[in-house]
Amino acid sequence: MARLVDSAKIQDGYAAALPASRQLYERARRLFPDAVTHDNRRMQPFPLYVDRAEGAYKWDVDGHRYVDYWMGHGALLLGHNPRTVVEAVREQALHGTHYGACHPKEVEWGEWVNRLVPSAQRVRFTASGTEATHMAVRLARAFTGKKHVVKFAGHFHGWHEGLEVGVRAPYAAEPEAGQLAEVVDLVTVLPPNDISAVRERLAKGDVAVVIIEPTGGHFGSVPTPPSFLAALREETRRAGALLIFDEVVTGFRVAPGGAQEKFGVTPDMTTLAKILSGGLPGGACVGREDVMSYIATKPSAEENRRAKIAHAGTFNANPLTAAAGVAMLASVADGEAIRFVNRQAAVLRHGMNETLARHKVAWKIYGEHSDWKIFFGADAPPRDGSDQSVRDVGWLRIDPKNAEQSRALRQALILNGVDFNGARALVGTCHTDDVIAETLAAFDTAIRAMKEEGLA
Repeated sequence: MARLVDSAKIQDGYAAALPASRQLYERARRLFPDAVTHDNRRMQPFPLYVDRAEGAYKWDVDGHRYVDYWMGHGALLLGHNPRTVVEAVREQALHGTHYGACHPKEVEWGEWVNRLVPSAQRVRFTASGTEATHMAVRLARAFTGKKHVVKFAGHFHGWHEGLEVGVRAPYAAEPEAGQLAEVVDLVTVLPPNDISAVRERLAKGDVAVVIIEPTGGHFGSVPTPPSFLAALREETRRAGALLIFDEVVTGFRVAPGGAQEKFGVTPDMTTLAKILSGGLPGGACVGREDVMSYIATKPSAEENRRAKIAHAGTFNANPLTAAAGVAMLASVADGEAIRFVNRQAAVLRHGMNETLARHKVAWKIYGEHSDWKIFFGADAPPRDGSDQSVRDVGWLRIDPKNAEQSRALRQALILNGVDFNGARALVGTCHTDDVIAETLAAFDTAIRAMKEEGLA
């Protein structure tokens, strides 16, 4: 594709380079609210439409190729169309796509989860990560007999009203459109990494569960120190509250057993999706046997009323998803793929920070695992290669979604053959040394264009 087409403005160049995407957008406007099917896919003046993908690359409907760092919203640790997963799904499809019955692959899939995830004494599959967190909170309330939920500002646990609170600045625990105040009132939003605030809230004795993204909100946009996880484990245990690790992103990415394996802190329940399902729709809630038993059918109607939560779902453990999940988990179980993506992400972050320094742009690229994020602004912390300096600036000052700069940088990178998710990106095993070199060259040109436009 043309590299930064002849235009004084990045957005104008983007619009000129993608006529077929614009045409699809005009059709979509007549169909979908905001013309998209996921909030994160919105972009002015119109979103990018993708036609196909393979490995580290995807091609848009205009025929342009991009290095992809969306990686299926984090689901594609092995890149697009990994042979082992594709062949597993193809073979299963020949045997049927939906049985409406139990099947061998769901058992095999569950065994892999049980083997890898420390907290997974019992497993229940769902159709998404949002469904998994919804189930986990309901289980916690049933098990403890308490109502209240504690979460942390900026942490995302799905879009259902029981947890879609305090996710975006100013992080208020207030109902948004369509949310019931009676439900939101049961959720307390605390500052990240503040164990004193946790201890004070738990002291009231009415908290059923504390839920956290164990590496920090939005996969470490505001990083969580491992010491906080250990303290959180102790405080919840002491207060008789359950602890949920939302490992929808971190599961099988931070380590084969997720963040809980890496940091040696075992929660009562864990929610999983994305890598779990090999790039197909799916999720799971896993946890202690005594807690998960509240899904199991009891001997009497009265016992079921008191001690069972209902759980159905047409696509729970769908055979295609189960086949993909088995193939994916078998591929990552030894940890080598995870170690590789962590190394590649570190190389990429280092190279991007060097580019920013060379252009005298005071932003920071940061991240501790297979990701990178951007801290925009002249007051960015030092580029010391760790997340500690990010934590030190104070969580309220970290806004990874600076709308104008995020949009412009993404479009400038698109014009140079790279695509990423706003101010965040995820690395897969497909991001080889050559792909990283291609990315860094594109980033250099994009930053140059941002400076010329006064946006960096």
